[in-house]
Amino acid sequence: MSDKEGQEAVAVTTPADASDVLAEGTVDAVVIGGGAAGLNGALILARSRRSVVVIDGGLPRNAPAEAVHGLLALDGTPPSEILRRGREQVRQYGGRVVHGEVVSAESAAPSADGDLRFTVTLADGRRITARRVLVATGVTDALPEVPGLAEHWGHSVVHCPYCHGWEVRDEPIGILATGPASIGHAYLFRQLTEDLTYFTHGTDLDQDSRARFAARGIRVIDTPVTEIVDDTDGALAGVRLADGQVVARRVLAVGPRMQARTQGLEGLGLPVRDLPVGRGFASGVAGVTEVPGVWVAGNVTDPVAQVGASAAAGALAGADINRMLAIADTDAALQKIAETSPEAATR
Repeated sequence: MSDKEGQEAVAVTTPADASDVLAEGTVDAVVIGGGAAGLNGALILARSRRSVVVIDGGLPRNAPAEAVHGLLALDGTPPSEILRRGREQVRQYGGRVVHGEVVSAESAAPSADGDLRFTVTLADGRRITARRVLVATGVTDALPEVPGLAEHWGHSVVHCPYCHGWEVRDEPIGILATGPASIGHAYLFRQLTEDLTYFTHGTDLDQDSRARFAARGIRVIDTPVTEIVDDTDGALAGVRLADGQVVARRVLAVGPRMQARTQGLEGLGLPVRDLPVGRGFASGVAGVTEVPGVWVAGNVTDPVAQVGASAAAGALAGADINRMLAIADTDAALQKIAETSPEAATR
């Protein structure tokens, strides 16, 4: 699951390297973001004998969730455990993972041979210079402003039928609509329960969709939701409507508006695109961006990607960064030969 926009995310302690010192000199790559995408990108680079540093803010999007689901061989594993293993594996190959908050990232003067350089500055004043940058900062989720909703986020308030669907099967589920995408959401959750109620909550629902809902036995309520109601044990018990009626529900499914975490990255000049579910950095194949030397991966460019897809995207970006560094290394070697022996460079 995700943290809430406007609220403090659930902090997860990120063990730093023993020295917690950023690498001296220029590293091959700096990865901003220590989630599945960032760590897998760093793993690919470290295994390619590239010097790589991961800057981990310690606020993973899925921190409220008890387990990751739909991830082959790791289904049911707590998110914190997956990240712990990931950091350990990156370090195993010589990569560094340090805890910190990036406050600025920008292009720097190129090297003597013309290769790219970037400077990343952390909130505590530490700086690192890198040849390439992978941005994997993820997103934040903006939940509807319904009292009591955020308190159940990641538990009884869920967003993904594939991440949490099996765990809430056969429960009385409510869909709290946030826009047109919630219509498709309803069909997916209907697969999981016979008792599904769709709360339009001020959003439009056309007659065709109403007819289709009726055919599947999905109840529609147009009266706005005013608050979440808990039972005496603090568990979600239902929703209160504007007319005072309480509709019993044990689970609510909500499609939040997802926003890429861009704070501190403005200096990179990365283009942002609007998506049906939010905003993210624009990217092409393997996470390539319009800014030379900068890649993006994971939820920061694909907000709906699950952990497995984010990790795969990080791996693709890491491999492409290594490929481009190999080309730059060869160009630099040729240039050095040309400067010392012009004749040899032309053979």
